[in-house]
Amino acid sequence: MTGVSEKSQSKFDLSTPVQYIKGVGPARAETFAQLGVETVGDLLEYYPRDWNFLPEPTKISQIEPDRTATVIGMIESTDYQGYRRQPMFEALISDDTGVCRILWFHGGFLRNQLEPGQIIMVSGKAALYKHQLQLTNPKFLVLDEKQPQSIEQFSGGVYPASGKLSSAQIKKIISRVRDAADQLIQEFYDKPFLKQANLIGRKDAFRWIHSPPDEKKLAQAKRRLKYDELFLMQLGLALRRHKVQHFSAAGQCVCTDEIDSRIRKRFPFLLTEDQNGCIAEIADDMGKSQPMNRLLQGDVGSGKTVVALYAALLAVANRMQVAIMAPTEILAGQHFLSIERYLRKSSVGRILITGGLTGKKRNEVLDRIKSGEIDIVVGTVALLQADIEFQKLGLVVIDEQHKFGVHQRAQLRKQTTPHCLVMTATPIPRTLAMTAFGDLDVSVIKHSPPGRGAVVTRWVDRQHRRKAHEFIRERLKAKKQAYFVYPRITAVEQAGDVKAATDEWKHLSAKVFPEFAVELLHGQMPSAKKQQIMSEFRKGRIDVLVSTVVVEVGVDVPNATIMVVEGADQFGLAQLHQLRGRIGRAEAKSYCLLFAETENETAGSRLEIMTRSNDGFEIAEHDLRLRGPGEMFSTRQHGLPDLKIASIVDDFDLLVMARKNAFELVSQDPMLTRAEHKNIRRALLAKFGDALGLADVA
Repeated sequence: MTGVSEKSQSKFDLSTPVQYIKGVGPARAETFAQLGVETVGDLLEYYPRDWNFLPEPTKISQIEPDRTATVIGMIESTDYQGYRRQPMFEALISDDTGVCRILWFHGGFLRNQLEPGQIIMVSGKAALYKHQLQLTNPKFLVLDEKQPQSIEQFSGGVYPASGKLSSAQIKKIISRVRDAADQLIQEFYDKPFLKQANLIGRKDAFRWIHSPPDEKKLAQAKRRLKYDELFLMQLGLALRRHKVQHFSAAGQCVCTDEIDSRIRKRFPFLLTEDQNGCIAEIADDMGKSQPMNRLLQGDVGSGKTVVALYAALLAVANRMQVAIMAPTEILAGQHFLSIERYLRKSSVGRILITGGLTGKKRNEVLDRIKSGEIDIVVGTVALLQADIEFQKLGLVVIDEQHKFGVHQRAQLRKQTTPHCLVMTATPIPRTLAMTAFGDLDVSVIKHSPPGRGAVVTRWVDRQHRRKAHEFIRERLKAKKQAYFVYPRITAVEQAGDVKAATDEWKHLSAKVFPEFAVELLHGQMPSAKKQQIMSEFRKGRIDVLVSTVVVEVGVDVPNATIMVVEGADQFGLAQLHQLRGRIGRAEAKSYCLLFAETENETAGSRLEIMTRSNDGFEIAEHDLRLRGPGEMFSTRQHGLPDLKIASIVDDFDLLVMARKNAFELVSQDPMLTRAEHKNIRRALLAKFGDALGLADVA
């Protein structure tokens, strides 16, 4: 097999370490490992970031102006003109038919690379300048006079490189395993399916992705490899979902008319059509013996908490316990306050557990949970601690799922298999719902309940800052309250103009709003202090709350109608939308003021869409395009591997097709044991097995 060292030739397969490939060795293997390449299989999946399709070399006399040309010639002379306003490096090259001028602007780095007498291959767009033929800023390759003058050396794939490994070196090493790939790469699908899905063979795809004969074949290779990647990911999700549905049993929570009526009497308002629809889906799931695995998503202020509480009370009515987990103590406390409000004078036992609960008091609470005396337990990740035992856990509600990992979700199911309801106020585009949450059923609350005031959003630059402060003063005089949110707690020298909450709190309270009560809140404060400040703000005793993003989710103060985000260009779209969701929670009109000075195009785009739209799903789609899925939702956190070639944004149609085919396959062959699926099974376990927790499929 071409290029493989004799030591490993007999054992050469996709799992062979790259160090045994000719030209690699231990030192280069370490460099490859930093690029995520450890095996031959990884190397074959180290795809080019770009491809060059260059015309065959031609003689200098045959070059036509305004056309791309590739020529091979000897360097006759070089000249670096660094004194020019736009410095340039010039070379004259010749062949047996003529002379051509080559220019590289800002080409000072070429002084040590190009010199007279060298044979050089250049490719670029030709032009006439003062009746002389020239190529400007072309790609080039210095050739060895003894080696064949082949265009392949700098056409084809361009690889992501490192300081110790150039693209050309990586390309040369990959070429040594490319020929052997035909024996190593196994096909997944039969010919009828490939034809129906318009997919080329897997072996051709790997050959052409690294060395495409033309752009059409490159497109075919990309399509096939993208499909395979999306298909294997969806297959893993389908298997995980099948496992929960068919190999686990949950307590059935029957919803009778009497139970439904008793729960609804707890809410002093009629539920919206969207809320009723979500409740119907949840009640249907909880009435089955297979565990519910449902995502409830709705924009900020849409009424998800009420739906979650309905589900909790349904479990309690069926003599089961409920765990409600939030990412922060403030949000856990907010949920507990809401529950207390709705369950006043109820016999339902409920308690809030945070990290601050210790000693004898904690032990007493744990005994009450273990005995079944407490029905609803609200807390943070503290609920995951090993010493918390439930008598009969029937439902787990996880708020803001993207703040938790898949493994944390699994931990909550350590003692039994309760129904699971995941909530998020971060609107999730369909693409992410099918990947990051692909093993969950989805319920959506699209519309907010009536009685919510409009929220006006404005981007405020430095020259309008004083005017904005005067506007806020008038609102404060009218007994409304305001949030001022900052990107960081304390100032950092390297942060430039980025303002910090502690400094600005002093400035706002002493200079800007001295006549009002201005308080500071941030995540590093003791828990009791944070709760005290939030309580005072909720009661209207604090006019202006200066904070960090600790108020991002869950804080509900209807009288707060102003949200000022300082350094708004430092925040992501999801955060800005969440912060804006803290206002507009009553009938009064509210105002979100984004204070920012930026020339960054991406940051400006975020701020502009915030002023244009209040639709969380539209904003999420925009955010997904700006940042990509990896940044929006950490794939590692969700247990999803990074995609190497596919994009869930740009390849949505392929994602839909892959998902449909994957779920159909699992319904026909749940453990992938049929002989015709052995290659798929092997590839799935190798690629996504650990990340998706598929050890039981092995």
